[in-house]
Amino acid sequence: MAELPADVFASCRAGDRSAQRSLFERCLSQVYQLMVRLVGVQDADDLTQQVFLQVFRKLHQFAEGARFETWLYRLATNEALQFLRKERRWRFQPLLVDPMSKKPDESDEQDHRDLLEQALQRLDPVLRSVFVLKEVECLSYQEIAEAMNIPEGTVGSRLNRARRELQQHLTDLGWEA
Repeated sequence: MAELPADVFASCRAGDRSAQRSLFERCLSQVYQLMVRLVGVQDADDLTQQVFLQVFRKLHQFAEGARFETWLYRLATNEALQFLRKERRWRFQPLLVDPMSKKPDESDEQDHRDLLEQALQRLDPVLRSVFVLKEVECLSYQEIAEAMNIPEGTVGSRLNRARRELQQHLTDLGWEA
């Protein structure tokens, strides 16, 4: 995501719909992709909209000298974690791959992607968030710490734990390298 000009924030705070649309369009893809990784494709649209509602409600809290991207990740991650905590009580784990519909000519690469997605969904939401922000979004430990409001050392320990658990889940799912 390209750095946004300071006047965009001022215009958004003033209620300029054109500036808000510009901000939304510049950041939409990145927030949506993060939501897909954190909560799944079925809920990503709704949560992406929720994130942008939060962005426009809380834009006055954004500190001018801070990185907007980090602040946006914090809002998005918090929204996803809040959603997952509520949903955990009511949702069953979906069967992501129907064994009867598997075609013999599907590629191993797609199978590996599917297994990885299943394993990611089995991770605790907080660990999944740290893993996705580091490995998919390529944020630094410092940026993740700021986005999740945790110490940098905690980022490292959670990332290590996420990697270990992900490896175990992949093994449990029958991952063959």
